[in-house]
Amino acid sequence: MKAIVYAETGPSSVLRLQDKPLAAPGDGEVRVRLMVSGVNPTDWKSRSGSGSKKLDAPKVPNQDGAGVIDEVGPGTTGFRVGDRVWLWDVAWGSNEGTAQEFVVVPAHKAVALPGAESFDTGASLGIPALTAHRALTSNEDGPARLSPGALAGRTVLVTGGAGAVGHAAIQLACWAGATVITTVSGERKAELARRAGAGKVINYRTDDVVASVRGEAAEGVDVIVDVNAPANIDTDLQVLKPGGTISIYAANPGESLNVPIRESMTKNVRYQFVLTYTVTDGQKQHAVAAVADALAAGALRVGEEHGLPVTRFPLESTAAAHDAVEQGAIGKVLIDVATP
Repeated sequence: MKAIVYAETGPSSVLRLQDKPLAAPGDGEVRVRLMVSGVNPTDWKSRSGSGSKKLDAPKVPNQDGAGVIDEVGPGTTGFRVGDRVWLWDVAWGSNEGTAQEFVVVPAHKAVALPGAESFDTGASLGIPALTAHRALTSNEDGPARLSPGALAGRTVLVTGGAGAVGHAAIQLACWAGATVITTVSGERKAELARRAGAGKVINYRTDDVVASVRGEAAEGVDVIVDVNAPANIDTDLQVLKPGGTISIYAANPGESLNVPIRESMTKNVRYQFVLTYTVTDGQKQHAVAAVADALAAGALRVGEEHGLPVTRFPLESTAAAHDAVEQGAIGKVLIDVATP
């Protein structure tokens, strides 16, 4: 089979298209013929590392993907050959990612993809949707698992609503019954956020964010899903209600956050840092189950018309796909591994 492999960390040029032996699934595993691989910032950051460094073993990049089960390992239940699935955290703790024609994964990392949903949607879930779920459930008195009505009566502010995590947060929060406000940097992104379902969209470059948020939520917002806490912290504290939570899921290497202590104390603010790989098993199970439910309900969609435009690359151009994400491509970058 064909696979993208890198033997050392560094720029995208370390990625190579190679032939690779086809592995058989073991106990509790399934083999998936990949159709689409999703690219996230964590993929290029992991590949880049902190500079050039030889790896102990060659690695296939990318955590997320979607495809069709090709073989079921002995003792594995719940799946049959031909089942459509989406995958999560494939390369975490493994040398096998989704930038290859086939991958063997533990069965619990494969989740049914409804027949009405595209492989594009399946490959766009994983890290963005699971991260968004944890961010939205991090309030001290909030639900552990999202479901219809779980966030009824609550207001959520999503900064960067046109990004992949922001898009998933908007859709999940709307599905769970929240009022959703989002900030963006321009009209193109504003339209995407509206298509995702945001009720109020604020251009932070031209609008008064604090006044605009307070105009929608006079008492403040319950949860902030924040893509850039260092830049937003002062505004966040002004629009957050007492006892509210700021969920922080993104940072540049070496970046720090200066927290205004007194202002945070006064409001009894909760700061929740989110890395989906290292959440508890219970939190991950809740997230996977809720995302699967939202997907089945038609609440998680991708594409221009749903607020998340797709940029595509063939498998042999995985390096270019990584570069596109690193350079801030709007929407979702996907790799066509195979044709249905």
